[in-house]
Amino acid sequence: MTDGTPKIRIDKWLWHARFFKTRSLAGKQVSAGHVRLNGSKALKPAQNVAPGDVLTFAQAKVIRVVRVEAIGERRGPAPEAQALYFDMTEKQEKIPANPKFEGKGRPDKKARRALDLTRKPEGF
Repeated sequence: MTDGTPKIRIDKWLWHARFFKTRSLAGKQVSAGHVRLNGSKALKPAQNVAPGDVLTFAQAKVIRVVRVEAIGERRGPAPEAQALYFDMTEKQEKIPANPKFEGKGRPDKKARRALDLTRKPEGF
């Protein structure tokens, strides 16, 4: 029943494509049901993927949608890993960074009194 197309385990492919740092982390994500293969949950790390399959999974705070373009022979450098997939993830707006130091420094006595007035409850 083999049709001649090359296939590879889903955990191994995710590791080759550098989406996960270790193969065991990729396997845990698949086993936990956090990876979808062509719209249905992939429950086994040994499930095969082939070129043309679409994978959906969470990476950090972003939901990634990628189409498998090739099967890798090894876990190579980043440019080689990026050639294994086509990223179909929608561009998300940039998350604002933490507020920066405005150079105002510590509040003076007048500013501290004004701040205290905003913090005190009505009964005082």
